[in-house]
Amino acid sequence: MRVFLTGATGFIGSRIVHELIDAGHQVLGLTRSDAGARWLAQAGAGMHRGTLEDPDSLARGASAADAVIHTAFDHDFSRFAENCEKDRRVIEAMAGVLAGSDRPLIITSGTGMGSAAPGATATEDVFDRNNPNPRRLSELTGENMAGRGVSVAVVRLPQVHDTVRQGLISPLIALAREKGVSAYIDGGTNRWPAAHVHDVARLYRLALDKHAAGARWHAVAEEGVPARDIAEAIGAGLGVPVKSLSTDEATAHFGWLGAFVAMDLPASSTLTRDRLGWTPTGPGLMQDLRNMDYGTANSG
Repeated sequence: MRVFLTGATGFIGSRIVHELIDAGHQVLGLTRSDAGARWLAQAGAGMHRGTLEDPDSLARGASAADAVIHTAFDHDFSRFAENCEKDRRVIEAMAGVLAGSDRPLIITSGTGMGSAAPGATATEDVFDRNNPNPRRLSELTGENMAGRGVSVAVVRLPQVHDTVRQGLISPLIALAREKGVSAYIDGGTNRWPAAHVHDVARLYRLALDKHAAGARWHAVAEEGVPARDIAEAIGAGLGVPVKSLSTDEATAHFGWLGAFVAMDLPASSTLTRDRLGWTPTGPGLMQDLRNMDYGTANSG
């Protein structure tokens, strides 16, 4: 298939490019820059110019493809709600040109959307439509467009990592460097699921090759890594003390990250593994945190 891939030069998308090409697909990658265009050409992919701020530009890319994988997202989490609304507009635009066909549209969400209650293990067969996290807009939009004849599936992401980036843990590392302390809240028993970026890229490819309209897939290798373990690994890597903060202290310390740091978000991928034959093989989160170069680590 000819696959239009948004986020094609990003952390996850750049790995998906290679997964798709190695599996025999053609890739039309979204880019906003000359550097991105050059990278795509070197990877053997085609290039489509566009931006998340111009949904029509992405609709044009989708119209030229047999399938769409949407991984692009504005990761300025200090404007998270606004960026989730932006994602809604982009999904609507691309889905609009796919309506009435069987061309797959695979969108991206977070594993927290599959939790039936705070702290409950998220599963693929649950969607909390009233979740206070604005990321729900992506899946709500996907459901709405499915009702208009679009073949939509969802890949839900945990903390995706290698030895360079680790999702929301990367800004935690930057904050610990700035503050001189690696902190967690109360006992640090709340958990975050995780998966290595190469395993995640392979899941997107499997979700395309075995596409099932209405499916939700969990890219989860580890169901829940405790926040205290993460903080201790960061502290060891940076050579800074590790400290427990009360909920009141955490508000001032973490800033915008505070809304995420206290969340208990365990997630299962049992259905995904059974139905797609996906078996994660990459390093675990703690291994990558131990092996990374903290001298060059940043939140970008």
